[in-house]
Amino acid sequence: MLIYRLPDDDHIFPPVELASRTGILAVGGDLSPQRILAAYRNGIFPWYSADEPIIWWSPDPRFVLFPDELNIAKTMKPVLKRNVFHITCDRNFADVIASCQKPRRKERETWITEDMREAYIKLHDMGYAHSVEAWHEDKLAGGLYGVSLGRCFFGESMFAAVSNASKTAFITLVNRLKELNFDLIDCQVYTAHLKSLGARHIPRHRFSALLEESLRHETICGNWGDLFKRHP
Repeated sequence: MLIYRLPDDDHIFPPVELASRTGILAVGGDLSPQRILAAYRNGIFPWYSADEPIIWWSPDPRFVLFPDELNIAKTMKPVLKRNVFHITCDRNFADVIASCQKPRRKERETWITEDMREAYIKLHDMGYAHSVEAWHEDKLAGGLYGVSLGRCFFGESMFAAVSNASKTAFITLVNRLKELNFDLIDCQVYTAHLKSLGARHIPRHRFSALLEESLRHETICGNWGDLFKRHP
């Protein structure tokens, strides 16, 4: 199947139905905030390595988590009850994405390139990208970041320097988004970690319909710090 090459002078993407069997829809373009936001609005996201051109994806099926379906393991309940971690939002986006950027165990490189890091920091400065931090003994112990549009949160990456830190950040985020009537969290592609928290596959056409409905609602733009103050 031919892969669409994006022009440099507009932010239009081809229909997601034209994606390859692996989910690749297009290559090229840039990581300007306008292009990235246009991609998310169409259920598309960038994911590539440093030695590759920018690759844009729209996999079928799509891996998502509905807030009502969050699964909290029994082992996590004491951690949450004891407030082992102090959770904040948008306190230190730069450090969260830098920590997510570090290669995982047995990996030499990361898909979060320098260009990607800089692009999402710009989105954060514009009020569209958000971080959730888990603090332990006044040190950043874990966290995650993603993009919010309408009533959909597009999760990008998470990290944990202390066991259960990223899970606590994620659970706190999902519970807060549920209170704010968010429709879904886009997890993009399968991971066993997110499956254990309740994420599951849905057909791409259903994801597109849910996303379209979610985008009818106003985006909560800006710093989300105050939205998390009720959580110790």
